[in-house]
Amino acid sequence: MSYQVFARKYRPRTFKDVLGQDHVVRTLCNAIEQKRLAHAYLFVGPRGTGKTSTARIFAKALNCSGGPKVDFDPDEEVCREIAEGRNLDVQEIDGASNRGIDNIRDLRDYVQFAPSSGSYRIVYIDEVHMLTKESFNALLKTLEEPPPHVMFIFATTEPHKILPTILSRCQRFDLRPIPTDIIANHLVNIAANEGVTLTQSAAFAIATVAEGGMRDAQSMLDQLVSFCGNHIDEQNVNDIFGVTGRETVARALVYILDRRLPDLLHLVHELAEAGRDMGQLLAELMGAVRELLITKVAPQEASGGIPEQWRETLSTLLERTPVDKIIRLMEVLSRAEEQMRHSSNKRLYLEMGLIQAVHSLAEANISDIVRALNGAPLPDTPIATVTLPAVSMPQVQQTAPAAAPAPMPAPAPVAPAPQPEPSPVIENVTMPPGLEQLDDPPPLFDVPEDTPPEPAATARPVTPEDWDAMLAAACEASPISGSMVGPTMFMQDDEGLLYIAIHPEDVNTRDALLSENILSALNEQAQARCGRSITLRIVTDAAVAAPTPVEILPPPKFEEIAPAPKPAQKEAPKQPAEPEKKAAPPSLKPTEEEFYQDPLIEQALKTFHATLIKN
Repeated sequence: MSYQVFARKYRPRTFKDVLGQDHVVRTLCNAIEQKRLAHAYLFVGPRGTGKTSTARIFAKALNCSGGPKVDFDPDEEVCREIAEGRNLDVQEIDGASNRGIDNIRDLRDYVQFAPSSGSYRIVYIDEVHMLTKESFNALLKTLEEPPPHVMFIFATTEPHKILPTILSRCQRFDLRPIPTDIIANHLVNIAANEGVTLTQSAAFAIATVAEGGMRDAQSMLDQLVSFCGNHIDEQNVNDIFGVTGRETVARALVYILDRRLPDLLHLVHELAEAGRDMGQLLAELMGAVRELLITKVAPQEASGGIPEQWRETLSTLLERTPVDKIIRLMEVLSRAEEQMRHSSNKRLYLEMGLIQAVHSLAEANISDIVRALNGAPLPDTPIATVTLPAVSMPQVQQTAPAAAPAPMPAPAPVAPAPQPEPSPVIENVTMPPGLEQLDDPPPLFDVPEDTPPEPAATARPVTPEDWDAMLAAACEASPISGSMVGPTMFMQDDEGLLYIAIHPEDVNTRDALLSENILSALNEQAQARCGRSITLRIVTDAAVAAPTPVEILPPPKFEEIAPAPKPAQKEAPKQPAEPEKKAAPPSLKPTEEEFYQDPLIEQALKTFHATLIKN
């Protein structure tokens, strides 16, 4: 006999051999034992999950000797004929190659005859969704009221392509992807029967790549035996199928959470040079991030897929990483996966996605700002940016001023310094109307200082009075930028990090405070007054007074120049009355003398120091 691949050699023969589909096996067995058999069944599921094997086992149970019965002998002649596809009462049809209406007409003639040896005449159509609409309609009447000795079994991977009228006439069974651990254990048993040493880590790697398909896993094992011989380890699986080992994935995850970007990119370079699939690498990274997220929010539901030697390191990094950062990390990786799907240069988008992922962990969002206002320190952000999700800003309620965090105690100054006032209560911080329509609304701005100098010995916190004086001096030093500064509110000084609130619609004040002239002047004033440099962090608060709108005067209107009044003349003796004549309209064009004597012309000559030359 010729060689049989593992997928055929170890195909399930009885209901007990079907793995990972207990819900389907139990229902079919109960239907057989209780004699509640339907006339049409539909098996739905991904490839390699046992649709055809379950249909053949069901056919054996129906047409075996003394059947229908669950405990049949798979080695009897009828069962062997059904397994080999040569039984006259069981007809297997490929829906992809027999999809025309003529094939359905032949099938209708076939089911009219009684079975030759078994109890039923069974019609099994694989990939039934490939039938044409006309073929489905031709099958409807026979499917609804078939002869009592006929049973239909359909199988498909795409049930949405089947007509609803067909679906309503069938009992549907959804076969699920087989769990990874079940596939791995089954592969170990197959390797033992074949005299092959298969490590548990290698079996787990094969099962992971198979993605729930037993047939795919068996085919991969068959290929590995041809390549490696009688000993297979995880490295062999990685070399053959371009899979990244769990240890490598865990190491990459440590680099991401620890923000070690150079080490991460170097690891990606090594994997690319070794021929690893970049898409598979990203998929495994996303699976590891998902495992971390489950471990963070529900430790009892974690599957434990992280290698033992990396769990302690990852647990330490996970403790200092908030849940929202892990969710943001998953969003960035998901966007990179979508971009890689439509690109030929997958490595480029993988590296860009990993860089964005590391940077996303270093960004401070609105939750970090709220925690900072409540006394918690801001995260260590090597890249000083502040991001905000594209939704309206949540309501922020701060506790009473007495519970506000006190500033860090400073060394005793030479001269007594006024105590800082408590931070004002911030209530109802909302997104300004119209601002949410922007592509990237910037309600928060972070202007860090590149190299802040060491605080002097007499350094002290900045107070609201200091801020008012510093701002006035800065506006005076830079009149152009200072003229645009509107109302501001001093919030707190967190070791030189000044939180200044402005009205959400006051864009001019924001731009002016972030200008180079104002920033340098404020730093000079802070050094002179408080002995320390400062860093502005601007937030929006509707409690701050709105900016005064600038009134734009309309352009002056040029009125028509009326002729100058003529000098009074002596009254002439009255003449006899003459018939009235219609007065001619006065001329709007001034005379030459009136033009030169016009007050506007004289004012223009005086303003521009000009001399009028008469032609």
